[in-house]
Amino acid sequence: MASIEKNTNTTGKLVVLGLDGLPLSLAKRLAATGRFPSLARLTASATEMQAELPELSPVNWTSFYTAADPGEHGVYGFTRIHSHNYSMGLCNFEQPQHPTIFDRLAEHDIRSRSINLPNTYPARPINGMLISGFVAEELSQAVYPKFLLNMLGADYLLEADTTTGSTDPAFLLDQLRKTLAARKRAFSLLWKDGVWDLFIFVLTETDRLFHFLYDAVEETDHPWHKECLNLLEEWDVLIGEFIDAFDALPEPKRLISLADHGFTRLITEVDVNALLRQMELFKTHLPPEACSELDSQQISTNCKAFALDPGRIYIHATSRFGRGCVADTDVLSLEQHIIERLMAVTFNGQPVFKKIHKGRELYTGEMTQFAPNLVCEPVAGFDLKAKFNRREAFGFFGRTGTHTVQDTFFYDSQNAQPQRVRDVGTEILRHFHVTER
Repeated sequence: MASIEKNTNTTGKLVVLGLDGLPLSLAKRLAATGRFPSLARLTASATEMQAELPELSPVNWTSFYTAADPGEHGVYGFTRIHSHNYSMGLCNFEQPQHPTIFDRLAEHDIRSRSINLPNTYPARPINGMLISGFVAEELSQAVYPKFLLNMLGADYLLEADTTTGSTDPAFLLDQLRKTLAARKRAFSLLWKDGVWDLFIFVLTETDRLFHFLYDAVEETDHPWHKECLNLLEEWDVLIGEFIDAFDALPEPKRLISLADHGFTRLITEVDVNALLRQMELFKTHLPPEACSELDSQQISTNCKAFALDPGRIYIHATSRFGRGCVADTDVLSLEQHIIERLMAVTFNGQPVFKKIHKGRELYTGEMTQFAPNLVCEPVAGFDLKAKFNRREAFGFFGRTGTHTVQDTFFYDSQNAQPQRVRDVGTEILRHFHVTER
């Protein structure tokens, strides 16, 4: 339950700019070129914070907008599995089991507007307006209130087509320009009347670009380097328009900018289920080549452990899963066996895993009962996957960049220094004097 101290309207408006997947180190290098003056305004006093584990957008943005540990909100990845029928589903705005900052601010008539915040689909009522972000599917279900549909228009692009874009850089860059234009249109519509206290605006174009063209961003002789930087210049112009709009607000006011995780060059993808298969722990009814990559229905009765994206390992315990085969008395020893085996894995002589965390020690809260047994933290550059149709642990599948836990961008005009992404949500509540009882 939240309470509020006496608010004399001295805190002012709070504006949040999300820059999905932006690493602090790269931001500083880009700013130093002189081509990105808006980014430079932020990086001059930006600091590093740490992403939540796993270092994925749904986990981190949910931690941000709930100001909570994943063990409290219950979102541990892109996907979730039903413990009895083994059906797989995407996590969305219906899953978090903790009040959002929108809920808690609304109790005190504090008005919020949010554009493109990931894991807020399907849109639900807030005290304000919301346009959902990734993974949003249907525009009709991605806005609140519904009249925003007519304002945005049917051509509003919710998300770039990265499936086609993964093999076609020109198409990807064109899609990212279109999503930038869509974000700009939404910003212009929702900002101008000023009838809000909290405004959240998230740009996800950097994450999409870096996944498939991180090498092109870094390498000056790469054939797509010039086009990538041209796109980032357009991104920087929109950031500048947002900062200019903030500058025009009357005092008092506050600007926060953050990424949900960092990014770096890809060394290789690492499939955790393939590694578990090599240990004879992960088993499916059909051979890998007969399964689809997310075919969790194929988990067999003699499977002892399996992973979900990106490296969440679940012991297939009889007390937790309908077809589980591992007795509760054997869970701890199997966890330790997996930790020891994975920490010994190398690629070209380099260790793959930085640490294997035990879920019950990593997370706190009522939803910890649904947490993975183990959470793999890779050495920077290794991109963990958990497919059901791979035999080979290492491989390349069109990506050149991957997330990092460290090197996560953060800026605050009032110089707060959060340690983790969830702390930024707490800082928002603190700004409006909303506290836990």
